[in-house]
Amino acid sequence: MHQSVFIDDKHDRIAFSANLKDLTPYIETCGEIPCFEMAGPRRHIYFDPARANCAIVTCGGLCPGINDVIRAIVMSLYHHYGVRTIWGFRYGFEGLAPRHGHAPIALTPQVVKEIHTSGGTILGSSRGPQDVRAMVDTLEQMHISTLYGIGGDGTMRGLMAIHDEISRRGLNINIIGVPKTIDNDIAYIDMSFGYITAVEASSTSTYTAYIEATGARNGIGLVKLMGRESGFIAASAALANNVVNFCLVPEVPFTLDGFLRSLKKRITRRKYAVIVVGEGAGQDMVSADLGTDASGNLRFGDIGLFLRDKIRDFFRTEEIDITLKYIDPSYTIRSMPANAYDSAFCLLLGYNAVHAGMTGRTNMLIGHSNNQFTHVPIPMVVKKRKKIDPTGRMWENVLSCTGQPEKM
Repeated sequence: MHQSVFIDDKHDRIAFSANLKDLTPYIETCGEIPCFEMAGPRRHIYFDPARANCAIVTCGGLCPGINDVIRAIVMSLYHHYGVRTIWGFRYGFEGLAPRHGHAPIALTPQVVKEIHTSGGTILGSSRGPQDVRAMVDTLEQMHISTLYGIGGDGTMRGLMAIHDEISRRGLNINIIGVPKTIDNDIAYIDMSFGYITAVEASSTSTYTAYIEATGARNGIGLVKLMGRESGFIAASAALANNVVNFCLVPEVPFTLDGFLRSLKKRITRRKYAVIVVGEGAGQDMVSADLGTDASGNLRFGDIGLFLRDKIRDFFRTEEIDITLKYIDPSYTIRSMPANAYDSAFCLLLGYNAVHAGMTGRTNMLIGHSNNQFTHVPIPMVVKKRKKIDPTGRMWENVLSCTGQPEKM
C-alpha cells in the first residue's frame, strides 16, 4: 500500500461542532474543546494482514450505496492491506446465527468489482436481533478479527451488544460500524450515505406532483416520502425543487383541521397545491395499536393514504371539485443505485472503516462532520436520534420556501 500521509492521533482531531454555541458548555465544564478522532490511515496497524480474517454484514432496510460500501471495504482490505480472507454474512444478523443456515460467502475483488452499479445489497439484509452468544460463537469459530456492520440505529445497537459479549469473553475481535440510514437520522454525523441520492430522486417525485397539480383545475399533488422520526428527506426535497406548498414532518405537529383549512385557502387562491409528507408525520392522527416490527420499532399508520382520503372527504363536504394525485416512491428510491456523489462518499466511508479496523479500534462507527471523516463511539450514537430543529435554520428555510403557515 502506498501511503505518505498518516493521521496523527494527538493533533488530527475534529471539533464536536462547528458552532461555538454548541461547544461552549463543554469548554466551560471540561476546559477543552470536545473532539472526535479523525478517521484515516495510521502509521502503525494492530492486525497482521496475513493472519486477519474479516467479515461484513448488512442489516435493516435497503438504501442507495450499500453495495458501494461493501465493494470499498473489500477492495481496501485486499489491495491496501493485503488481507485475503473476507467473508460476507448473508441476510443481516441472521447470517451469524447458525440456526438460520445461511452460509457466508467469500468476498474477493472479482466478486465485488461491479456491484456498485446495482442497488440493494449482494449480501441480503434482514431486520431484528439474533442471539448474541450464538453470533459471537460464529465469529470465534471462524477466527474473525474484524466485523464491519453496515446499518442504522438498530444495527448499531446490535453491534454494541456483540462487542459487549466479545469483551466479556476476552476475545480479540473488533467491531466497526458504517452508518446506513436513508432518513439521515443518526446522531453526531452530518450526513449518511444514500441521503443525497434519495433527495435527488424525491425531487423528481415532487416535480411530477407539481406537473399533475398544475395540469388540472384545483389540482393537488400529494407525495409521501421516507422519514419515520426525522423529516430530513421531506424537508430537503421541498428545498430542492421549490414547488412544494406544504411540507409535513414528524418533528412539527399539525392538526388535521388546521392543515385542511390552510389547504383550502391555497386552492381557493392559487387553484393548485403540492404537498410533501414524511412517513412519520401526524402519527397522533393515524396510529392505532399496530404493534412493533422485527427491530422493535412501532409500526406506523400510513399518513399518506390517511391524508389522501381526508383531503377528498373535506373538499367533497366543502363542495369544491378537486383532482388529487397521490405518489409514494419510497421503495423505488430505496432500491436505486447511488448517484455519483454518494458513490464517492461510500468509497471513502469504506476505506476509513478499513483503516479503523486494521488499527484495532472497536465499538465505533465512521462518521462525517465538519467536512471530515471521524471515529464516533457507538454507545454515544445510540443514545439519541438526529432530528430537524423546529426552531432552527433548516425548518425556517422550509417555511420560507413553501409559504405554509408556521402553525396549522
